[in-house]
Amino acid sequence: MGWLLPAVMLLGGLVLLATAADRFVLAAARLSKLWGVSPILIGALVVGMGTSSPELLVSVLAAISGEVDLAIGNAVGSNVANVTLVLGATAVLAPLTGNLRVLQREGILMFVAVCGFAAAIYDLELQRYEGIALLGSMAFAALLVVRWARADQRAGLAMPDDDDASIAEISRNRELGMGLLALALTLLGAELLVRGGTDLADQIGVDSAFVGLTLVAVGTSLPELATSIAGVRRGEHDMVIGNVVGSNLFNALAVAGVAGTLGPGSVDSGFRLASMVMVGCAALAGVLAFTGRELVRWEGILLLAGFGGFVYLSYIG
Repeated sequence: MGWLLPAVMLLGGLVLLATAADRFVLAAARLSKLWGVSPILIGALVVGMGTSSPELLVSVLAAISGEVDLAIGNAVGSNVANVTLVLGATAVLAPLTGNLRVLQREGILMFVAVCGFAAAIYDLELQRYEGIALLGSMAFAALLVVRWARADQRAGLAMPDDDDASIAEISRNRELGMGLLALALTLLGAELLVRGGTDLADQIGVDSAFVGLTLVAVGTSLPELATSIAGVRRGEHDMVIGNVVGSNLFNALAVAGVAGTLGPGSVDSGFRLASMVMVGCAALAGVLAFTGRELVRWEGILLLAGFGGFVYLSYIG
C-alpha cells in the first residue's frame, strides 16, 4: 500500500491544477477585458500562457529537485497534448474555425519555437546557455504577439469586447484577490503533482520520463482543455487557437528555458523520439488547419488517435 499516499497526492494535485489554474485564467481574462485588452492578445498571452502556469511551476519544482527528465517530459508531453488532445477533443465537439492570418502568423511562430526546443534536447543534453537562449526567445516571441495584436486592433480585426453591462459586473479587487488565491492553489497543486508523480513512479517501477511525458503532462494540460472546450461553446474560436498557440510557445520556450537554466543536465534517451513526435504533431495540426481553414470532427478524431499513439510510444520507449 506504499503507492496509496503518492496516488492521493497526485490526484489531489491534478484536481487543484484543473480548478485553481482555470480560475486564475478566468480572473486574468476578466481583468484584461475590464482594461480593454485585445481578445487575440488575451487568447495568446493571458489565456494561453496563463494556462501554462502549471507546466511552469511543475518544471521549476522538478528542475530544482534534480528531476530534469520530469521537467522536460512535462514540456514535451504538454505540447503534444495541446495539439492532439486539446485541439482534437475541441474539434470533435464542434468544427474549429479561425482567422487565416492569425493561423498562419501565430502558427508559424509556434512551430519555430517547438523546433527550437526539439533541437536543444536532440543531443540528450540541456545546457544552461540553451535554457537562457530559450528564455530570451520567449521574451522576443511575446513582444511579437503583442505587436501583432496591437496592429490587428488598429486595423479593426480584433477589437476589445465593449459590452458595458458585462464589464460593469467585473470587480477589479475581487478578481485580483481570486487570481492571487488561485495562483497559490496552483502552486500547491504543482508541488503535490511533482511529489506524487515521482514517488508513484518509484513505487511501480516506471521511470520519471514516462510519467512526465504522459500523466503529468496531461494533468497540467487540463486547464487548456477546459478553457478550449468552453471557448468553442461560446464561439470564441480565435481565443481557443490563441490558447493552444500561446501554451505551446510558453512550454517550448519559457518552461523548457527555466528547466534548462535551473537544472541543466542529461535527459532520457527517449526524448529524442518524443521531441520528433512533438514537432510532427505541431506540423500535422498546422496542415489540417491551413488546408481547410478549420478543424472538423474527423480531423479531431485523427488528432486524438495521434495522442494515443504518443502515449504508447512513450510507454514502450
